[in-house]
Amino acid sequence: MNAIWLALFGCVAFAIGYRFYSRFLAERIFRLDPNFVTPAHALRDDTDYLPTNRWVLWGHHFTSVAGAAPIVGPAIAVYWGWLPAVLWVVLGSLFAAGVHDFGTLTLSARHRGQSVGTLADKLIGKRAKLLFLFIILILVLMLNAVFAWVIANLFINFPASVLSVLIQIPLAVWIGHRVYRRGGKMLIPSLLALMVMYAAALLAGQFEFLQIDLAGAFTAMAGGEDATLLFGLSPISSAFLVWIIALMSYVYIASVLPVWKLLQPRDTINSHQLVVGLVLLYLGLAVGGPQLTAPAFNADAEMSFYPLLFITIACGAISGFHGLVASGTTSKQLSHEPDARMIGYSGALGEGMLALISIIAVATLFTTQADFTATYSSFAAAGANGLSSFVQGSGQLISHLGLPANVGSTLVAVIVVSFAATTLDSAVRLMRYIIAELGSEYGMPALSHKHVATSIAVIASAALVILPQGPKGFGSGGYLLWPLFGTSNQLLAGISLMLVSVWLKRQGRPVIYTLAPMVFLMIMTLWAMVQQVVLDWSGMGSNDPQWLLFTFGSLIMVFALWILLEASRSLKSPARVSAHES
Repeated sequence: MNAIWLALFGCVAFAIGYRFYSRFLAERIFRLDPNFVTPAHALRDDTDYLPTNRWVLWGHHFTSVAGAAPIVGPAIAVYWGWLPAVLWVVLGSLFAAGVHDFGTLTLSARHRGQSVGTLADKLIGKRAKLLFLFIILILVLMLNAVFAWVIANLFINFPASVLSVLIQIPLAVWIGHRVYRRGGKMLIPSLLALMVMYAAALLAGQFEFLQIDLAGAFTAMAGGEDATLLFGLSPISSAFLVWIIALMSYVYIASVLPVWKLLQPRDTINSHQLVVGLVLLYLGLAVGGPQLTAPAFNADAEMSFYPLLFITIACGAISGFHGLVASGTTSKQLSHEPDARMIGYSGALGEGMLALISIIAVATLFTTQADFTATYSSFAAAGANGLSSFVQGSGQLISHLGLPANVGSTLVAVIVVSFAATTLDSAVRLMRYIIAELGSEYGMPALSHKHVATSIAVIASAALVILPQGPKGFGSGGYLLWPLFGTSNQLLAGISLMLVSVWLKRQGRPVIYTLAPMVFLMIMTLWAMVQQVVLDWSGMGSNDPQWLLFTFGSLIMVFALWILLEASRSLKSPARVSAHES
């Protein structure tokens, strides 16, 4: 089967969904009001609260949520065959992710830009709020570890991508200063910055002296791959450690700066980069017309696709992290409430398009189905090979446009790293908010200081990615935590949909459009989590116990069930709300 048909199916479905379903939600369910004074205006401080052009804010939101996860998850999920993965991405984006992202953004904007964790107090109760904040804190901590691990490994495996990513930082600072201090538009400077980045990536792909290859340099310095270097680590592990330290130093600075200095301009560059990347990939698909060599259903899969498919593909179908971004940073920059439809719903569909092309890139990479089976011989093998298969498959798609496959792979690696870094520093900023809020709740005012809270976030994230030892040796914390990231992320999405449902119920509006995806998601996610925590990670089954996953997983599962019980009482006994919530 020609892969173009899959792309057409997905794109047409997304266009219809945005035209009709998102409009229905905006007018009949969320009832967006163009005269409503958003928190960006009411609480403007030019640091976190800042009225922002909707296209610039769309760029921030889109690139913050479209990190490495909508690439990694779908690339792994092809293990069960491309058909289940495509159906979940398309249907999940339309009826779950779009509703979730749109709903959490609107809910937060109607409550002074407060996060979903804080809103749990207003809608369910203080106990639920604290439980929810702890779930969010654990999730964001894991996300930081996972994405830092992904970026460091991409830098090591694709050294030609490093120069382009580093150049982006001073370019973004220059754009922020030019636009917000001297006046001007962000479009042309960000496009010029993108051209500079891609020129650097192309040159680095062709000339080895422009590649920042720490692993190669350390190997040469130590006299071979088997030698030891920093703290007795191998050259590759030493390079990994250096990259983690550099990344955490960067995200510390990025997360404490005002949003206009780095966050917004860098995200605008990345939004254009995402559009360019998607155009190149889909255009390469249209020109090349490759066949799907992966099976529609993998009859040799060692386990059923349900419920694991629905947690493996988190971002790209629905993701709780999107609600954190929507209510944590995006709602504080929303200039006009009707903009929430474009930013929230279309942002989810854009990530769905990224997940769809990820599936297609992997499903068309292999020459034969036997080659696919050899690479995806087990679910563990899919986890180990998914990201690299996407990068190689994307390079192969871009090669249909006349670019060498290695150059295409370098461009794709730049895109993935840029998105992951965007998500990483947004996540650290969100973690800082949560730590400060918990400090306020428990009488520890020192935690409210942004540098104290950010230091805790950065140190904890670095420790989690570096310290655990696993099958990949030193620094495999991010790899180890990926299975739990999916389940906890989906639980967070379900709880966020539940909060939106409680709010709608109190407004006397229909809740079926948020409650139905919430029920489906909670059933699948709790089913998967019980299976993983009780059978896999506890050691009760045939596997050895994995105490890190078991501990985190057990805490999250207990907290989630507790919040559901609290929320069920709120749905049965709706309370009166103040006028600003309606």
